[in-house]
Amino acid sequence: MDVNLIRRLNQLNKDFYTQTAESFSQSRDHAWEGWLKLLPYLKPPLSVLDVGCGNGRFGLFLYEQLGDGMAYHGLDNAPALLDFARQAFDERGLSFTLENRDIVENPPDKGEYDLVVAFGVLHHIPGYENRHEFVRRLGERVKKDGYLVFTSWRFYEQPRFRERIVAWPDDFEVETHDYLLDWQRDRNIEEKPALRYCHYIDDTEHQSLIAATGLTEITTYRADGRSGDLNCYSVLQRLT
Repeated sequence: MDVNLIRRLNQLNKDFYTQTAESFSQSRDHAWEGWLKLLPYLKPPLSVLDVGCGNGRFGLFLYEQLGDGMAYHGLDNAPALLDFARQAFDERGLSFTLENRDIVENPPDKGEYDLVVAFGVLHHIPGYENRHEFVRRLGERVKKDGYLVFTSWRFYEQPRFRERIVAWPDDFEVETHDYLLDWQRDRNIEEKPALRYCHYIDDTEHQSLIAATGLTEITTYRADGRSGDLNCYSVLQRLT
């Protein structure tokens, strides 16, 4: 995918999260059920890199499940969502590091962690090759014996999400399975549509992303949403 198109799609999503920050954060006020399956792999003390952390709910989940034996570092390119995360951590007196970073143009490039996660992120990374490079770089941030966990959002398999797809403008030459979704939540008919770029990752691409990390696949499973299978998780480990 052309770098200029990548930047346009990335900017579209940044504008989306600026427009919908409060509504989006309210819709992300609880832990995903799929996270519970990660707990057997997580033993404090634990260093965590949460890529695309949003309002910090995975960090809150870890603190609730594991206690204070954790060094948490969250990255996101939506300042308003980071403000919600900061407030939530402060209210609970928790230690944390939050960083406003454009993870599309500047993926994390330093540090090693026991756990690196990317939840609800890969569908916002434009370009097939770019997604593979992204997960490869995430894999480089994992310590020996540590884990990388990522999800692919299977929205296209659900009729309620397909109904939100709108047509691309003619000047967007996107790739297969690239969609433009209308948020719709809490929006009056008179308000400007809140549109975001989302890529549907199917089973074949998901497996290719696993291979691109260079890590060992421990398990892959489906969980979350009304159907119980809205996200596909992969737990990968660095063994050497």
